[in-house]
Amino acid sequence: MADVAQAAGVSHQTVSRVLNDSPLVRDDTRARVQAAIATLGYRRNNAARQLATNRSGRLGMVAAHLAYHGPSMVAVGVVDAAHAADYEVSLEGLTELTPDALERAVDRLLGQSVEAVVVAVAHRAALERARALRLPVPVVLAQGVTEGDRLAAGIDQHLGARRATEHLLDLGHRRVALVSGPLDWIEAEQRRDGWQRVHEERGLLPGPALPGDWSAASGYAAGRRLAVDREVTAVFAANDAMALGVLKALHEAGRRVPEEVSLVGFDDEPSAAFLWPALTTVAQEFSALGRTAVDLALRALGGEGAATAPLVAPVLVVRDSTAPPSR
Repeated sequence: MADVAQAAGVSHQTVSRVLNDSPLVRDDTRARVQAAIATLGYRRNNAARQLATNRSGRLGMVAAHLAYHGPSMVAVGVVDAAHAADYEVSLEGLTELTPDALERAVDRLLGQSVEAVVVAVAHRAALERARALRLPVPVVLAQGVTEGDRLAAGIDQHLGARRATEHLLDLGHRRVALVSGPLDWIEAEQRRDGWQRVHEERGLLPGPALPGDWSAASGYAAGRRLAVDREVTAVFAANDAMALGVLKALHEAGRRVPEEVSLVGFDDEPSAAFLWPALTTVAQEFSALGRTAVDLALRALGGEGAATAPLVAPVLVVRDSTAPPSR
């Protein structure tokens, strides 16, 4: 910083103000300091900064199933929001879903002096262990949560499933089949509950419910079973990958989408709009989830240990894969 100050012809304090985006620096002075920083290749010494402030400027995050679209986008949302708040993120990806693996990941993060930990694990056993953690830093949950949980950010999975099911029933379908995610995932159970509740409220018998594991292959297997059931005119797949598998199975069986069978997915993956037909799906606003999780972490660091936030509402995106039943 002393070298930057000398090159720019300013004081050490002025360089510090520029680095901290202080409004007390004139524009021409700020430009001169930034030019000196670029010329000298200056990088802030985070270790020295931590010693001076007793703050690491780093959040920890534990995430599982990063190969799947939803969990990976939750991580991206948190990282983007942390960077916007001038925090770095140390990410621990779980390769096994066990409580012990979760605790080892948290220990590694604490060894990096993180100021708070965001846990994005929707698997029931691991999430229960996460809720029981007693750490010297705040813990924010970012998956598998319900409205009103403290230090918990989430997307309203129940509402998303309701909107998908209501859309199909409003089109005139009488029974909506379900291809669910694995029910040891809390979010899969929440989506199943939303699907079932809408049928109950309308006095309708739900269509068949078949298990999946989030993969296109499991959706294809379920789709082959649904394709031979001529009573099935609408399917809600609990994620877009499984919807893709269902779509292939229906095509192979000669069941036209949406003329004979309507199909809705969940997640709004980037490829969903480019399937044939384009997939109606439920979009999750992962960037809003990330902002909420980071905001809760910062509020907890500011002393709000019981801070809460409303669940992020998902949005139904209607495309070409849904239509009124043909009979």
